[in-house]
Amino acid sequence: MSVASGASSTFEDLVLPFRRELLAHGYQMLGSVQDAEDAVQETMIRAWNAWDRYDPALASVRTWLHTIVTNTCLNALASRKRRMLPSGLGAPATDVEQALVPSTEIPWVQPIPTARFDGDAGDPATELVRNGRVRLAFIVALQRLSPRQRSVLILREVLRFSAAEVADMLGTTTAAVNSSLQRARAALANDPRAEDIVLDERHESDLLDRYTDAFVRADVVALRALLVEDAVMEMPPVPLWFRGRDAFVGFMSRAYRLRGTEWKVIHVGANGQSAFGAYARADDGQYRPHSIQVLDTVLEAGVDAVSRNVVFFDQSLFALFGLPEVIADVETGPLEESTEP
Repeated sequence: MSVASGASSTFEDLVLPFRRELLAHGYQMLGSVQDAEDAVQETMIRAWNAWDRYDPALASVRTWLHTIVTNTCLNALASRKRRMLPSGLGAPATDVEQALVPSTEIPWVQPIPTARFDGDAGDPATELVRNGRVRLAFIVALQRLSPRQRSVLILREVLRFSAAEVADMLGTTTAAVNSSLQRARAALANDPRAEDIVLDERHESDLLDRYTDAFVRADVVALRALLVEDAVMEMPPVPLWFRGRDAFVGFMSRAYRLRGTEWKVIHVGANGQSAFGAYARADDGQYRPHSIQVLDTVLEAGVDAVSRNVVFFDQSLFALFGLPEVIADVETGPLEESTEP
C-alpha cells in the first residue's frame, strides 16, 4: 500500500527535505547550477506524478528520489558534451599578453553558491559541503569520468548507497557496479588535480581577507606572497590558463594595466570554498560586475596559501550569488574603457 494517494502535505513532508541533497547530486553529475536545478525540478515532477504508486517496501524515499535524479541526469548527459575548465584543454599559456578571446562553444563548469546547501546540523547536503564533495576540483574531476562511472562513484562513495542498491537503481548487476567504481577510482587517482580533491574540512584562516585586500589595492607583490610556487590561474570562458607565480602575477599586472587599479569585492561562499565577487570601476564612477573568483588553498610550511584561482568571467553569476548589479562610487574621475575581460 502506498504512503499517500496524492496527498500534497505528505509529499512535501517526505520529499522536499531531500531537495538540497538532490541538488548536490545533480550538480556533481552535470557541473552546472542551472542544469542541476532543472534536473531536480524534473525529479520532483516525476516523483509527484508517481507518488500514488510509490511503495516504501521496495525502496526508501531517499533511494527512490536518487534513482529518479540519477536517470534524469544520465538522460541529459546522453546529448551533452562534458563540462570543463581551461586547465583541461592542454598545456598552460606562456604569454601573459596573449589575446583573451572567450569561447562560447565550450561548456564550462560553473561555481555554485555554498548557501544552496545550507541546512541544519547533520543535514546530508551540509555534510557534503563539509567533506569537500562539492569543491570545484572534485566537480571537475567527476566531469572527466564517463556518465555511468560518474553516477556509480556518486551513489557509492558520496551518497553511500550499497553496491546492491546502486545495481537496482541503475538496472545493472553488482559486479558491473563494482567494476565501474574501480575504474572511476583509478581515474580520480590519476587526475591532475587529485591533490586539490579534499575530502575533509580545510582551515583557511584569514587568507581570503589577505588575498582580497591585496587584490583591491592592486598590490602584486602582496599577491605573489600569498601564492604557492606553481599557483594556477584560469579564466572561463577564456580558454587560456597560467601556471606559476611569475605567470600569475604577470597576468594580474596586465589586468590592472587594462582595467585600472580601482576595485571592490564582496566575499561569498562557492563550492564550500573561499570566493568573492570582483567589481571593476567603470567610466561612470560606479563599480560593475567583473568576475566571481574561487580560490583553492593549501597548507604550505604551516601557512595557508592560494594554489589556484578560478576566475569566472560571467556576469550572470552575480545574480546567482545574490550580489548587486552595481556598487556606487563617484568620488574619482572616469577610467579608460577596455574591451578585454
